[in-house]
Formats: sequence, structure tokens, C-alpha cells
Amino acid sequence: MNKAITDGVQFMPPEFSNDLDVWSREDGTPGSDTYDGSVNAAFVPADQDFGGCLELFKTESTQKLRYMGQVPVLPGCYLRVTARVKAISGNLPSVRIAAWAGDGNNNHVGGLDETAAAVALQSYGDVVEVSAIIGSGARSGVDMVWGTDAVYGHFGLDLTGASGGVVRIDDIVIEDVTSAFHRDMLSLVDVKDFGAIGDGSSDDSAAFEAADAAANGRRVLVSEGEFYLGDSVTFDNPVTFEGTVTMGVGSIFTLSKNFDLPSYIDAFGNEELAFKKAFQSLLNNSDHEGLDLGGRRITITEPIDMQAIVPNRTEYAQRRHILNGQFYVSGDSAWDPDVVTSQATYSSNDGRTLKNVSNVANIQIGALVSGNGVGREIYVRATNVATQEVTLSQLLYDAEGTQNYTFTRFKYVFDFSGFSKLTSMNISNVDFLCNEKASGILLSPAGLIFHIRDCYITRPRDRGITSPGEGCQGLLVDRCQFITREGGVRSQDRVTVALNCNANDAKIRNNRASQFRHFAVIGGENAMVTGNHFFQGDAETNGVRTAGIVLAQGYTSATLDGNYIDNATIEWSNEYDSEPDFTGGFSFGSLSITDNVFLSGDVAPWFGYIVIKPHGAGHFLTGLNVTGNKFRSINGSIDRVDRVDTSFSNLDMSKGKNVLFAGNTFHNVEKSVHNPLRIEHDQNTTSETWTVDSDGRLPFGGRCRGVDAVVATSKLKSNSNVTTYATPYVKLTEGADGDQVTLNWEKPLSGDVTVTVRMD
Repeated sequence: MNKAITDGVQFMPPEFSNDLDVWSREDGTPGSDTYDGSVNAAFVPADQDFGGCLELFKTESTQKLRYMGQVPVLPGCYLRVTARVKAISGNLPSVRIAAWAGDGNNNHVGGLDETAAAVALQSYGDVVEVSAIIGSGARSGVDMVWGTDAVYGHFGLDLTGASGGVVRIDDIVIEDVTSAFHRDMLSLVDVKDFGAIGDGSSDDSAAFEAADAAANGRRVLVSEGEFYLGDSVTFDNPVTFEGTVTMGVGSIFTLSKNFDLPSYIDAFGNEELAFKKAFQSLLNNSDHEGLDLGGRRITITEPIDMQAIVPNRTEYAQRRHILNGQFYVSGDSAWDPDVVTSQATYSSNDGRTLKNVSNVANIQIGALVSGNGVGREIYVRATNVATQEVTLSQLLYDAEGTQNYTFTRFKYVFDFSGFSKLTSMNISNVDFLCNEKASGILLSPAGLIFHIRDCYITRPRDRGITSPGEGCQGLLVDRCQFITREGGVRSQDRVTVALNCNANDAKIRNNRASQFRHFAVIGGENAMVTGNHFFQGDAETNGVRTAGIVLAQGYTSATLDGNYIDNATIEWSNEYDSEPDFTGGFSFGSLSITDNVFLSGDVAPWFGYIVIKPHGAGHFLTGLNVTGNKFRSINGSIDRVDRVDTSFSNLDMSKGKNVLFAGNTFHNVEKSVHNPLRIEHDQNTTSETWTVDSDGRLPFGGRCRGVDAVVATSKLKSNSNVTTYATPYVKLTEGADGDQVTLNWEKPLSGDVTVTVRMD
């Protein structure tokens, strides 16, 4: 580019033959003395080397010559000032290009280089050419870097050294040499042309903003160097990086036209830092809803505190999306869990609070709580140092009084716990390669609709996805793979958990999880668990199996449909309930287990696929639908598919309603269970009282609390072998376990009947 050609900008000063009244002997500013009529200056019309030229007798220590016209200095434009000089007589001086820089208010701009290197004249009559390049950017070959404050200059030369000599000076040339610095000025705007230094310490943020403002749709070039930005910078034009950027934690760097991780890696030269600055911009820029990782693999050496990246945000409630990349965990001690043991007091009257907690300042949000009477996946939701209190994610089932608790804070690749509330965060197509060092994702304590889809969480050290509070309200986990680090460990010895949630409306769909202790621990109501495949077997003969799904709330209103449940159980517990000893409410209610595939192999005979584990006495079933499932055991049969874990209490089978256990298939299961249960009874000897035994085939060892039908399937005969038409009355809950009914006839009879009994 040449501004003289493209924009008609005048750079060249007039020839000396036009008059010397525009040539100053001072700085060239208006009112300064000129060489017009000066006794030590004269125009020589004919010189054998120069033609017309200025002859000057040096009388001052620094003899100045400046053009009084204001030669524009434009951002991105580079000027070369050239002078040809020869000594005629007397002392031999030195010569250098020199200038005076002015701003838009015609004030001098201080602190700039206004002289180039001096060249000594060695002999008389030899022509010496001196030149210097002046421009806004600190480019190689630029002699005077003026930045963007100077908008014009008075250009010329200085004679230095001994006085008393006579020199002749050819007409001074000022030309635009921008094209020598720009490979393609029509498409690139270099930040150095706008005053960026790139020395790693000078604040170049204003120069970056100026270059972007001037680009006007062209691409901005961040050329070689390390550019410190002392403030936030936004580029509204595309950017190419040859150099790198450094800036403070609180400063935001936004690339509006190429907002993707590869561009940030080019900008910062470090993958981990680049991700942090890109995520910071994502939460501070309305132009982009998603951060594309560009398929890059990002090696991280410590947990990423997602809120610390964005110190100006403690809450966020707009949809944002991180997608398409891989995080590879490296490093050692930075991933070690922090463990704190503290004494605290618990009361069920304030069931989510630990009080009088010693050492509370060292307990972190998101720490796993363990102790007597503490349920599974209970986490610290908040702490209050002033009141010595810890807020828990769930109630405790049996921890009244004072005891020691252990608080274990796992370390996560993505740690969102610093946000008090986070809504509509999405992560998709991201691999978390935890390498047995890190856990995967820790949610915020509060928020809505955290969506994780098409992700791999591979070999997490402790947890895959953790909710320490109710940031899992409406949680969506779709088509993800959870791959264990404990494949060679016995099922009962495993400690890792793929995910947990505490709030309502979680949807866990079409995922695959291998050999964790639990696939999901679910609190809250209205969860939908559909289309998942989780398997938890091991190589043990007569092996123990752990719960794949833990429903930790009695009234759950959950749906488990179309899952492949392989060597794992569904465990229905009430360890999160406020009333372990049932006094009201719905008890164990509102659960649908439909159309699942249940498979087990090499398990102990007492293994059951569906396990109810009451905490506290008096609990009963108030809504259970188990239909359309396929139950199959291989490499050995099992006694039944259902059981009650009586570690804490049993179910009250004298109560209950709305239980449907029907339409299922059973293979290698000794006792199939049904409700309603159809029993075929053969009475070979005449009797007024027939005892019909359910033989333990009502779900969970239920009692015979109702009879829907009694149908004779052969002739009813008296002692005299006379066919009798009669109807019995029924007595319910007979026998020691209440699992029998008696049919009472008007006289002794024999025959066959089919009785349909119910446990509800």
C-alpha cells in the first residue's frame, strides 16, 4: 500500500529551489526561525552530484534542518526519510535523520525517538546517504517508533560534531514504504502498526483495540512478540496470531469472529490457559452461546475451578455450551482429595444442617460426608464459618447427637461448585480422560437444566458427575459413556460412582456405565431413567452384586424403562427421607419399573434384582408398577428377583396398595412373583376349609390381603361324590406369615380351584 497513491496523501517536502522559508533551523514548528536570508545557508543551483542543493555552514553544536510542513504519520503507515550529504570544506561533521513529533492538538509528543543513528563524513566530496524509517509499530527496521499518539512530524536532519565545516545537502526525500512491512496490507492490520510493543511488559491493550477499530472487516495480525494486555480486549474482526498474549485473571479476551479454542491456543500459547480465557469470554459475551474446542486435546495438570476463571460472575443463567474436545489429566498431588475430620452435632429438627462444626473453615463445598447414620452421596452444599455450620445436600437417616464426620473433597476436571447458581450449562462431545487421577464434573450447589450429552468420562478416580446440592434440578444426562477404573475389583469392593442427583426431574437416558459401585444414586422425585446399559459383574463365583440404581427417597415418582440392567440391582431406599420411622406421607410410593432387561451370572442364589431397603419401622408400599421386564440368570439360578434388605427394618406387609407385578418373564428364577397372583389349588380330600398357600410368590414376601376371584376348574364333590354348586367365603392373611388364604365351604368338599390373590 502507498498512501500517496491510494489516498493522495502528500509526504514529499518541496525542493530547496522553491525557497528556504519552509525550512526551519529549529524544530520546524510554526514561528521557528528559518534559513531564508540566513548568512550560513544558501541555495546552490548547480552541483555536479546533486544539481540544485542547499549549502550550509555549521555554526551550532547541533545544526538542525526541519521541514515546516506537517507530514502525516498514519497508523499502519511507514515513512522513510532520506538525505544525501557531502562535505565541502572545514571540519567534518556527522549527519543523522531527525524529526519533531506532534499530536492532534499541535503539542509535542514526548518520550519518542526523534533522531536516528548518526553517520560521520569521512572525506570531502564523497556523497553519503543517510535514511531512517518512522512509523507507529515496533517492527524490525523501524528507527523511530512513534505509536499512535503522534499524528504528524516535522522531518529533516541534524549535523552534529565539530562546527566550522561546509556541507551540501540534496533535496530531502520522504516516501511511503509501508509495503515493505505488510505482506498483504489490503487484508491484514498489524497491532504493531498501532503502537503495540510486544515486550511482555508494556500494556498493549489500547493498541489492540485501535488495530481492531481500524480493521473494518479485515483480518488483524498479532505479529511476533509477547503482548501484555492490562485491560480487557475485544476483537470484532478476525485475528491471526504469530505472537502470544498475556493478561490478568480478571481481564477478558474476546475473539468475536473466531471464537474457538484453537484460536485461543494460538493467542495464549498454552492449552489450559487458553481454555480458561475462552470460557471466561463465553460467560461475558452475548455474541456466542458455545465454545467449540475444535477437537483439541487439552492437557490439564490441576482441577479447573470454573468460577475462579470468571471472577466477575457468581451466578449465571443463560444457555452456554462447551463442545467437541478432550481433556487429558496429568500431574500428581494436585488431584489428591482433601480430607478433613470434624466433630459436629446433628438434629433431625434441622435435618440439613450440621452445627457446632469444628474446623469448619477447612471444609469445602462439594465434600463427601461420611459418618454414622449418613446416607450415600451426601455432600456439603454450603459452609458458614461465623456460625460453625455446614449445610448438607440431603437429610441424614440416623445421626442424632454429636459425633465425628469425615469430609472428603474429590478433585474434578470441571469444578462448577464456586457458582452459587448455574443454569442451562451444556457439555457435549467432550472426553474426560481422568486417568485414575481426577473425577469428572462437579455441579454448582443450585441451578437448573445442566445438560451433559455424548460425553465420555473415562476412569475417574472417585466420581463421574457429582451434584453437591440442587444444581441438578432437571439434570439431563444423555448418551454418555462412564468407563470404570475398577474393572478388576470385586463388585462389593468398588468405591467409584458414575453420577448422583438430589433434586427433582432428572432425566438419565441412553448411557452406558461399566463396573462402578453404583451407576446412579438418585434423590428427588420424578426421575426418568431410560434406555441405559449398566453392568457391574466380576469374576467371582456366587458373587455379590451392588446397586446399579439407588433410589434414595421413599416417595420417588420415578420411571425406570427400557434399561439393560446387567449384574446389578435396583435398590429402593428411604435414606434421604425426613421420617425414617414412618408417621405419614406416602412411604415407599410411586415407582414404575417397566420393560427392562435384567441379567445376572455367577451370583449368589439370594441375589435379587429389585431390593427395597427401609430405614425405620412402619414403611409399606403405596404404588409400585413392575411390568414387562425380562429376568434371566445364567451360570446358576437365583431364588427370586425381589427381596427386602432388612439391615435396618422390614416392610409392613399389613399395609399397602396399588402394587402391580405382572407381565414379566422369568428364566432360571426359582420363584416367579406376581401381584395379582393366580394360584391353582388341588383339594384331594374333602374338607370344609381349604388352605391356599401363595408359596412366597407374592412380591417381597407379601401377605394375602385380598382375593379377586375363586374359580372352580373341576367338579366340586361332597363326601358322597355328588357334584355340589357352592361358593366359599374367604379368610385373608392366614398362616404364620399371612401368606395364605382359607376357603370356607358350607360342607366338606374336594376339587380344583384357581384363586387370584393380592398383596395390596
